[in-house]
Amino acid sequence: MSARFDRTTCGAAGHAGNAIIPFVTTHSRERIGALLALLDEAFDRQSWHGTNLRGALRGVDVRTAAWRPRPGRHNIWELAVHAAYWKYAVRRRLTGEKRGSFALQGSNWFARPFDAGGAQAWQADVKLLVREHQHLRGVIEALSERDLDRRTGGRRWTRAALIRGVASHDLYHAGQIQLLKRLRARRA
Repeated sequence: MSARFDRTTCGAAGHAGNAIIPFVTTHSRERIGALLALLDEAFDRQSWHGTNLRGALRGVDVRTAAWRPRPGRHNIWELAVHAAYWKYAVRRRLTGEKRGSFALQGSNWFARPFDAGGAQAWQADVKLLVREHQHLRGVIEALSERDLDRRTGGRRWTRAALIRGVASHDLYHAGQIQLLKRLRARRA
């Protein structure tokens, strides 16, 4: 693998955008492969850090998914749909797709549970999360090296930064879900 520290992208201190990260450039497919590996490890592949998002949701029943630690706080179900939405939002930013094509009406946070559906509705929302991950993955696979360094829609973040960010987002919420499961077990 040929790699080098890229000071033009990172600056002398290793800064890229507003994130402090080590940044290695490699051949196009290797860099895209590394981003896909990062995304998958955060979502559903085994990795050193422990439980990823899909693992945190594994075995969660509808009652646990709907449980709130306090009124007005998010539950596991809402976190799962929120993660699906942001996979969609990043995919949309990578492709330039117009807003409004997410499977559910609204944006960012979606109140769950709702009156109908129960366990079937919970499973449907988990499938939505998996489907959005697969769609995002497909878009990333089609990117070129040049695409990775382009900013999206006049924003300050490059496409590569968005991909790293959505992987971090998955891990952040995986941790929240793990904590919610422990809180629920203590209070049950």
